[in-house]
Amino acid sequence: MNSRVVAALLITLVLWSSAFAAIRGALHAYDPGSLAILRFTTASLALGIFALITRMRLPDRKDVPMIFVCGLFGVAGYHLMLNIGEVTVEAGTTAFLINTSPVFTVLIARWVLKERLKAAGWVGIGLSLAGVLMIVKGRNKGLSFHADALYIIGAAFSSSIYIVLHKPYLKKYRAVEFMTYMIWAGTVPLLPFAPHAVEQLRVAELQPTLLIVYLGVFPAAVAYVTWTYLMAVMPVSRAVAMLYLVPPFATFFGWIFLGEKLGATTLAGGACALLGVIVVNRWGKVVEANSLVSAEPKRDTTSVAASAVQPQVLK
Repeated sequence: MNSRVVAALLITLVLWSSAFAAIRGALHAYDPGSLAILRFTTASLALGIFALITRMRLPDRKDVPMIFVCGLFGVAGYHLMLNIGEVTVEAGTTAFLINTSPVFTVLIARWVLKERLKAAGWVGIGLSLAGVLMIVKGRNKGLSFHADALYIIGAAFSSSIYIVLHKPYLKKYRAVEFMTYMIWAGTVPLLPFAPHAVEQLRVAELQPTLLIVYLGVFPAAVAYVTWTYLMAVMPVSRAVAMLYLVPPFATFFGWIFLGEKLGATTLAGGACALLGVIVVNRWGKVVEANSLVSAEPKRDTTSVAASAVQPQVLK
């Protein structure tokens, strides 16, 4: 790998990993809805500037309704549930739970699109679910599913719905184009939180507000541009494999900046859940005979299950 690829990889990994700790920090001064609308207003403005500089084309009018649906699940629903869950769930634990999203994607694709799954895929799904139960046990000292963990799982599930819905549009639009459209569309359902967000913005301390700006500009905008570059210059499987480092990095950032420490059971559960995702994506999915993995998004015709390992919206 040359220096540009290494730099893009490190930027993507660090920014997406740091987002979980930044969300936790911002939630000290902002409620989940206010955080979501302020973050994605910032991201929308940043991507608007990027769109103007690059002369990004507008989407076809007939695609706008589905772009709004994707924004509803991929931005509004995902981040509201993620923010609510992170009020009490540690950054590292959240990262492990969120990264089970590919498992839900494969299950949805199996049910909705009738995509097949090998025996190893079902083993991987079982490992991931066992890991989730271990994480919950490690947090709650029991097997009861408290609401905080359920919100994080709900965010992962919402992300999976978005992945299934948006995949066909990557044949027509570049990934960075569709993500920009989706963020603009996903910001709209968050607008009812704007009045309260403005009130909180007036009284909040500077640090949590700067964290929201950071979340909007860097993990939600810059990191996706660098990721799109990586997808263009690296084999998809190699680029995606690096994302398995996000939960450990997120755990590290949570420890450094928030003083969070995860118990042995939680860490073991996270490792088990991550192993399950790896098994599903490396050995469990069946790719259609005419499917291709192409560096050019407009020609990408992989099945939804084959694309499940791609980043789950914007961290």
